[in-house]
Amino acid sequence: MKYSNEDLEIVPLHKRVWNTWNYAALWISMSLCIPTYMIASSLIEGGMNWWQAIFTVFLGNAIVVIPMVLNGDAGARYGINFPVFSRASFGILGANIPALLRAIVACGWFGIQTWIGGYSLYQALKLWLPGIATLPPVFPTSWGLETGPALTFFLFWVINMIVVYLGIDSIRKLLLFKALFLPAAAAALLFWALSAAHGLGPILSQPSKFTTTGDFFRFFFPALTGMVGFWATLSLNIPDFTRYAKSQRAQAMGQLIGLPPSMTAFAFIGVVVTSATTIVYGKTIWDPVDLAGKFDSPVLISFAMLAVAISTLATNIAANIVSPANDFANLAPSKIDFKKGGYITGILGVCIFPWKLVSDPNGYIFTWLIAYSSLLGPIGGILIVDYFLIRNKVLFVDELYSDTGRYWYRNGFNPNAIIALTLGILPNIPGFLTTIKVIPTESVPVMVSSLYHYAWFVGFIVSGVVYLMLQKKSS
Repeated sequence: MKYSNEDLEIVPLHKRVWNTWNYAALWISMSLCIPTYMIASSLIEGGMNWWQAIFTVFLGNAIVVIPMVLNGDAGARYGINFPVFSRASFGILGANIPALLRAIVACGWFGIQTWIGGYSLYQALKLWLPGIATLPPVFPTSWGLETGPALTFFLFWVINMIVVYLGIDSIRKLLLFKALFLPAAAAALLFWALSAAHGLGPILSQPSKFTTTGDFFRFFFPALTGMVGFWATLSLNIPDFTRYAKSQRAQAMGQLIGLPPSMTAFAFIGVVVTSATTIVYGKTIWDPVDLAGKFDSPVLISFAMLAVAISTLATNIAANIVSPANDFANLAPSKIDFKKGGYITGILGVCIFPWKLVSDPNGYIFTWLIAYSSLLGPIGGILIVDYFLIRNKVLFVDELYSDTGRYWYRNGFNPNAIIALTLGILPNIPGFLTTIKVIPTESVPVMVSSLYHYAWFVGFIVSGVVYLMLQKKSS
């Protein structure tokens, strides 16, 4: 078919074999990654105490699991993935808009994970080749990129591309290694924190840096939006996974069991270890790769850094290549396959300068997580409103692949969805522009710029309501 290929086809019933524990295991594996640790520890660096940080992580994941389960319904019911599902609301061709927005975000995450993996290689390598840390600069100062870390970053990038070339099956053993290593490494870090800080007491007594309630809430709401934004990507393309579900119960219960508890548990370790660094070193170290570099044993550091690199490689391919490959394939089904989609992802992942995004917690939360949540929240609102309130969960699947059916709309695009998406994004643009300092803060009313702190929620509600009104009016 013109609008299908092997990656976009309906999954037949006999291949829908994932049960509750498969989905729980998926989320436990996905949650156990360095960015999860970093997102929790960044809250400590931002000023929260331990329980404020843990509560923020738990609440954000409890919120985002709701659209996760709702969007997962279509995948489990019809065996379709995210790009095909979005055709029902955006149109056969219009679906490329949410698919590409989702794919670009995946490219960003690919870059971040690749930087983490490459930097861990750098930390290991400089112990044995100290000269790599003093190589002369070759990149513009504005890039903020040292030569040594840049070399290992691009080395790790090449390794990722080789795995893409070998195909998705090559990642299975790496995923097994990750499942065995990361929990053990997390437990070891927790043990170190408790030992170095002389128990949980000193760690949990670390006070919040916020002196007033107002100061706390000015940080809390953007941070909560960042927590929701962390998995806002998967809340859209979750049909890529739920199309293999045995039942609705399997995908729903598996996600509820797997996501909030595992994110909260791993975040707790990140919070405890980060709080311990304040006690032990007199400053907050929120990046676990930097922390591991401070240990005494070169052999231990090398082993830890290589293990981080391998587990990051496994996460990168599983979480940040599969989905954009589907999204890019939807753009040109006859020309783009998994490998080509992976190469596109890899190139765009470098172009976002991921080392700048993770260099400080404010950039990580306020620029990266919140910014892309302002794009994905509106898409989520449109998909859920269309599927549950407009269509009552009824899709004519054959017509999702046809240019003569009801989902063709106007030349392949549904104007109502595009209008709703645009109006959902617009309120967050002024706040984003002031955050990245393109326009001065004082030039935008506080009431307008502060909407950006709730970007995912604002976009979700505005686009959902506008889409509902427009569809009802045109029907």
